[in-house]
Parts: sequence; C-alpha cells; structure tokens
Amino acid sequence: MDLVVIGLGYVGLPLVREACRAGLEVGGFDRDARVVAGLKAGLSHIDDVSPAEVEKMLGAGFAPSLDENVLDGARTVVICVPTPLSDEGGPDLTAVRGAAETVARHLEPGVLVVLESTTYPGTTEEVVRPILEKSGLVAGDEFHLAFSPERIDPGNPVYGVRNTPKIVGGLTPACASAASAFYGKFVDRVVEAKGTREAEMAKLLENTYRHVNIALVNEMAVFCHELGIDLWDAIDCAATKPFGFQAFRPGPGVGGHCIPIDPNYLSYKVRSLGYPFRFVELAQEINERMPRYVVERAQQLLNREGRALKGAKVLLLGVTYKADIADQRESPARPVARRLARLGADLSFHDPYVSDWEVEGAEVRNAGDDLATALEGADLAIVLADHGSYDAATLARHSRLLFDTRGRAREVQGETVEML
Repeated sequence: MDLVVIGLGYVGLPLVREACRAGLEVGGFDRDARVVAGLKAGLSHIDDVSPAEVEKMLGAGFAPSLDENVLDGARTVVICVPTPLSDEGGPDLTAVRGAAETVARHLEPGVLVVLESTTYPGTTEEVVRPILEKSGLVAGDEFHLAFSPERIDPGNPVYGVRNTPKIVGGLTPACASAASAFYGKFVDRVVEAKGTREAEMAKLLENTYRHVNIALVNEMAVFCHELGIDLWDAIDCAATKPFGFQAFRPGPGVGGHCIPIDPNYLSYKVRSLGYPFRFVELAQEINERMPRYVVERAQQLLNREGRALKGAKVLLLGVTYKADIADQRESPARPVARRLARLGADLSFHDPYVSDWEVEGAEVRNAGDDLATALEGADLAIVLADHGSYDAATLARHSRLLFDTRGRAREVQGETVEML
C-alpha cells in the first residue's frame, strides 16, 4: 500500500478519500468491527463522507481491515486515533500508544509514520518515537517520523482536506521533507513547521484561541442580558471593522471533538511545568457553566409566564454540537437536558439529523418530524443547534415561548421570543 490509515473515523476517513482520489493505493486499519464491515459494504458512519464516496473509494482499491497485517509493506502510515481526556483531565493516549505498538510490529526501513491525533507538545518525540524504535529501527535515520495536525471541520461545505493548508513537523528536516512530499500529492498547500513540537502546538493554539474567545462572548452574554444590551447586535456592529476583530458568538456551551478537549492538553502540559494556565482554565470554567445558565434563563422565562419548570413541556431544538450535521460529540445539549430533567421538565427533542437520543441512559422523546406541531405542543422551545431548517418565521409563528441560544430568530425576537 502507498498509505495505511489507522483509525477510520472523522479524521481518518476523509484522509483516505482524498488519497484515493489522488490515485494512491490505500488501506485502513480499525479495531471497530462495525465500522470496517460498514465500509466494506459501502456505508459511511460520518457526515463528511457519503456512501457514494465510499463506493468510489472501494472501487479505487481502498481496503478497510480489522487485520493489522494490512500494514505490511506500507510506504506511509498515518495514525488518526482518538485522544480523549482521562479522568484526571489530561490526555488519554491509550489509543495512540496502541497504534504505535501496532506500527512497530510491522515497521520497515524507509517508511514514513505520521501522527495526526491531537495531543500535547512532545507526544510524537517522547511517546510515539520510543515505541516505534522498539522495532529496532531508529527514527530520523532508518524511518521517517512526523506530526501533522488534523484540521477537519465536520459539515464545512467549503474547506476540506485538499484545500485546507496542511501543517507538517518532522523529527528531522528529512522527515519533514518526506511528510511534505506525501501530503503534497493530495493537499494544495503544505506548510512545514520547525519541528514536531511546533506542529503539535499549532493545533492547540488554533483551538485554544477559539475556546478563549467563545468564553469571552459567553460571559458577555450573561451580563449584557442583565444590562439590557443586545450583544448579537453589538457583535455584528464590531464585525464591520475590517481589521483587528474576528466575530465570535455566544451559545449554550461548546461541543465537538476539538474545542472542549484540546485546550486541556495544553493546560496539562503547562501544569507539568509547575504553572497554572489561567486563560484556559477560566475559559473552561465559563463555557462549562453555560448549560446551567441556559436552564436558569429557561426557568425565568417560564416563571414570567406563570409556569413552573417542573412539569412544563420543554422542546429542545437541535441536539448535535453544531448546525446541519449529525455529530453529537460533547454536545452542550446533553448537560442542558440533564439539568432540565433533574428539575422535573417534561422533555422532548426535535432534530432533523437525529432520530434517537438518550441522556443518562434515559430515552428522550422525539417530537416527530413536523416542526410546527412540535413547537405548538411545547410550553417552551429552546434552540440549541442552529440547523438551517429552523427558520425564524416558523419558530416565531408556532412557538408559545422560544428561547434562542444560537441567533436563529434574532429578527423576530419579541414578547414570546428571547435571545441568549
């Protein structure tokens, strides 16, 4: 194989697709039997790769496998496994270590190994390299080792693997050149970092920047409500400045595979030096308390109408972590629903991308496909994901009471429609 990708999920599968389009012979290794069986049958388990594209990949020779022997003879191996947070709040590198050990058993001279899994600076050199060198081969001399941060934005119709600049950081200049040559086969622009640590830090910097700025506007949303200021309008006005400002908007919390997770890797590394990373820790605190604030505002709205939250029919609109995708990873809808349920609300949900949804093991009732009927049957509807199908007119016309945390109904806000 020209390439074997370890981990065929939200990062690995789009990478496989682009490599296949470039004419590379591609194999995939994953330990999830359902994922492998689905791919072999032409099915896709992620939003950004369609079943038709999987069929084309298979037609181009893509070989998904549960057998690690697919790595034998591979010229390039890219590791795209999950790096969740551990119970202690640091990175859980179990999957990365396991993948590296698998590669080590099949490593041959001249092979390029790239880690794409997000982690703290130093992981490629301090964790992955020693495991790979158990093969008896020396990184930088007998095989190439690099880090290249994934930049997948699920549901983004404009930017994908090919037209998003690809950062690579090599253990040595020769490693960097090998990684650049590989990605250059199917990525429009490759950017070489000084080394693996700089490439690892670039990923964390990107997401920490977003995390901190989201926390800023989330905290502003809280006090702007108390001051009677329309923060959404203020942000739109500020965004007209053609330099020195980038618009971020508030929401019910942060979700997805990056923002709630990645800054903690950096905080973990900084704490290991004996310093607190107060910016990240404060941003985490602010963003984590937003679901509680959303529920408090919901309770206030119902009280204003003479209703108690306990027993009220509350409809959650959108339970994915962002608009127009089915991805629920770290969705703030879950902690919002959890708190509402504990306070006695009668919950239901509507989401065009999700048919079944559970919170703490209990199934939440699906309000059905008819949005207007769902809205009319609820005492309070809360917009948690700004799906394109949630148009302002429908929301305003059919809601008894609407609390919009995403800005879908800004132009129709009034007595029955309130913004975060």
